[in-house]
Amino acid sequence: MIKVGDTLPAATLQEFSEVEGNGCSIGPNPVDVAKASAGKTIAIFGLPGAFTPTCSAKHVPGYLEKAQEFKSSGVDEIWCVSVNDAFVMGAWGREVKSGGKVRMLADGSADFAKATGLTLDLTGRGMGLRSTRYSMLVKDGKVAALNIEAPGKFEVSDAGTLLAQAKG
Repeated sequence: MIKVGDTLPAATLQEFSEVEGNGCSIGPNPVDVAKASAGKTIAIFGLPGAFTPTCSAKHVPGYLEKAQEFKSSGVDEIWCVSVNDAFVMGAWGREVKSGGKVRMLADGSADFAKATGLTLDLTGRGMGLRSTRYSMLVKDGKVAALNIEAPGKFEVSDAGTLLAQAKG
């Protein structure tokens, strides 16, 4: 399992773009984790699934509400990573109005979740292999802080906890 001090694993996430620009076409675009995090401070939070109750009602809204505070604390970008496809993450981003605040990144085959060791098996609930709920602060591709939730909990991966770590 990934830990503080580790470098993020080599992986490619997908981001749905509705507007063509900056070399991105409309539709799903690859995001190379190493390249996208190089030289930046990134607040990443992972969650089991788009449109799920805790994720939609608590996890994402906290990061949207505190997006400006994260920027003021030196965080360049906020990433929401979930084991969903880019189309679903794009639709969820539209619904929660994440544009300009939180990048909604798809880990469709759970490659990033597996590479970090942050997986959650929800096969018994018909959801397959998913991401554990977590948050991490990443500086230049290295994990500076990591908060992993116990199954079914939402206590340490919230925006307030990670923001305090970013300010610290």
